[in-house]
This record gives sequence, structure tokens and C-alpha cells, in this order.
Amino acid sequence: MTENTVRHLRTELPDLQSYWMPFTGNRYFKEHPRLINRAEGMYCYTHDGKQLLDAVAGLWCCNAGHCHPKIVEAIQKQAETLDYSMAFQLGHPKVFEMANKLTDIAPDGLDYAFFVNSGSESVDTALKIALAYHRTRGQGERTRFIGREKGYHGVGFGGISVGGLSPNRKMFGAMLPGVDHLPHTHNLEHNAFTRGLPEWGAHFADELENIIALHDASTIAAVIVEPVAGSAGVLIPPKGYLQKLREICDKHGILLIFDEVICAFGRVGDTFASTRFNVTPDLMTTAKGLTSGTVPMGAVLAKSEIYDAFMTGPEGAIELFHGYTYSGHPLAAAAGCATLDVYSEEGLYERARSLEGYFEDALHSLKGEPNVIDVRNIGLIGAVELQGIEGQPTARAMQIFRDCYDNGVIIRTTGDTLAFSPPLIIEKEQIDTVVETVKMALRAQ
Repeated sequence: MTENTVRHLRTELPDLQSYWMPFTGNRYFKEHPRLINRAEGMYCYTHDGKQLLDAVAGLWCCNAGHCHPKIVEAIQKQAETLDYSMAFQLGHPKVFEMANKLTDIAPDGLDYAFFVNSGSESVDTALKIALAYHRTRGQGERTRFIGREKGYHGVGFGGISVGGLSPNRKMFGAMLPGVDHLPHTHNLEHNAFTRGLPEWGAHFADELENIIALHDASTIAAVIVEPVAGSAGVLIPPKGYLQKLREICDKHGILLIFDEVICAFGRVGDTFASTRFNVTPDLMTTAKGLTSGTVPMGAVLAKSEIYDAFMTGPEGAIELFHGYTYSGHPLAAAAGCATLDVYSEEGLYERARSLEGYFEDALHSLKGEPNVIDVRNIGLIGAVELQGIEGQPTARAMQIFRDCYDNGVIIRTTGDTLAFSPPLIIEKEQIDTVVETVKMALRAQ
């Protein structure tokens, strides 16, 4: 990039006072602002002209890279043609095209798509569908949900109820009633520095039988887990763990929901995590990479038998009293169609799988660096867990984040874990740059 281009990119800071930022230390940020005002491919550019290599795909979402020309063109064209169409009792062609494209690549049996606007809405929608499904079948007593410790399912009341991250729950009082949680599988004693799926830990799925015995299967609507937990720090499922959950749910007539908001669309080296692990849920939530982060959109994928259970009663009756003003928004649908085309035409799922080994070796080269207590990975998602500073949780990881930013790389922190989820277009040399930047920051501590 030339100096003239850098000067052109520099902009004056706006007034920062009025915006209440999400999941951010607002006071610190407004004293030390980091504003992104342009992005392209693997890079973001700040208000003061700084170039940043994006090692987290925006926020686990820009899987095709930033501002992909084909996706941008599709959004522009749609905005010129149809800006909005009511989602209730009306439709528009692009949303049906999007549903067909999505279900065509979904695991067998997930034949219907219900569109929403985010991962949080996708989760709450899946929970509501699960409750309503059992009720339509005369099993309305099935109202209980089973989540998992360290699970993250967005920030709706349903999602934080089944989620298992205490900072997201503790300030908001009572959650949904009748929710229990499986133990998480993360164990450094047995699984530290595992490459891919851990050998140890599948037995944690057996705890579901104990929870079922406590509450009785007839009261449980669904189990919801992330195949790969993202926001908890990239927790990889042990070999056989998801298969066991599937078997136990089938045994007791309980729906299994996979939250694939983070791990779908190439992130774990396949179209979906359920595809890679060969375990098909009854309901699947998606968002983020669905439009490569360009326009907010989420979806719930449902098995045919769930959809069919609602298709009863008078023909003109509303089968499910649920939806959003912006469900299947024309711009989001156009972005989603173009994004799915890009993934296919450019072979990005295959590309992610082909880079997995190189990415794995690069991340695991950080073993032995100061304060690194674990490295874990699958596909193009990985984590480096750090020894926290006593009495200052998250402080060490946050300092690494700031040092990397200052040296031209964006990473993600969750607790005292560094998380990585680069766009699927990343090059090997860029992986090297990310890891070397992190290594320098670790050694500077």
C-alpha cells in the first residue's frame, strides 16, 4: 500500500460519546479508539490508515473474506430492485432461492429453512420450534431444555438460559425455568495440546442419562450443544461424544439441536460440523458465515418430520406463530445466495480442509512460549489458552490482543484464551504472520 493510499484512508474520529458498545470496555475504548473504516479480502483498515490482517474473519463470520465483489454486487443489485418485502403472508423470489440453496447443501433430512436475523434469534427460534413440535404431537409436557456448561447460544433469554457462560447470565436474574446443563468436556490434564479431536472425554455424554433420570425423559424437549464451542474458547468435541448424544436423544425421544452459528460454512473444514462429524441433528442453527457477515441473517434448519408435524389443521391457518419483521430480508437473501455460490465456486470448504494441517502446525508451534498452557484446533478454527494473571482474569489475553493490534493483526480473546478463525481465503504466509505476531506479543509479556 502506498503512502498516498494510506493518507487517503485516514479519517477524522467521529464523536464517540453516544454509542453504547456491546461486549466492550466502553470507557477504555473511548480513550483508546480502534475504528475500522474499510476492509478488503484478508485486511481491515483503521481510521488512521493502519492495515490489519484479520485472523478472526470479523467475528467468526466473514468466511469468504471482506467485501467479496460477487457478494457486494448481489447486495447492490437487490437494493436497486427490491429493498423490503413483508415476511408475513407475502414472499419474494430470492428468499425461496436462498432456502433451496441452503437445504441442498444441508445434511440429509434437514429439508426446511426458517430465516431470522442473527444467531441469537436462530437459537431462540429453534427452542420455540422444539416446544411447539412436542405440543403438536400431544406431548406438551416436554418443556425442559438441556444445555451445556461453557456453551454459548447468543444473548436472547432463551440462548443465555441454555448457555453456560456465567458472565453472560449473572446480571440478568431468572432465566427460562426448567433448564439443566451437561458438564463441559474441556480438561487440560487429559487433552492439552491435542491436534484435532481429543481421544479422552466421550464419557461426558453419558451424564445426559443421569440428567434424564433426574427429570424423566417425558419432560425434556431438546438438548442443545455447539459441535465445536466457539466463544467459550474453541472447545473441540472428544471422539464419539456427539454420536453418543445423538444415540441417547434418539433413545428417549428428545430432539437434538446443533448450534452451528460459528462452526458452519467451512469453519471446521466441511460445509457443516455435523457433516464433518457425521452426526445429523433434528434442528440446526446457523448465521454468521451464512452471508459471510455482509448482511445480518440467521436460519434454523429443520428435519422434514418436524416441519410436517405443523402442517395440519385448516389449510389457510398459520402453523407457527413466530417470525420477525426482517425474516428473509431481500438484501440478506441476496447476500446469502451469492455467498453460498462463492463458497462452492471457489472451493472454500475444500480449501479450509487443505490448510488445516498447516494451520495446526503453525498454532502448535506456540507450545512452550511464555504462559501458553494449551493449543487446540480443527479446520480453520483454533485457540491458544494462556495462564491467567492471579486476581486479573482476562488481563493477559487482552494485552496480547492489544499488542497484536498494534503490530497489524486482529485476534479474538475469550477469557484468557486467544481464538483464531481466519477467512477461508487466508494464505500460508499470512498464517505465518499471525503466529509470529502472537509469538512476539507472548514474549513481550
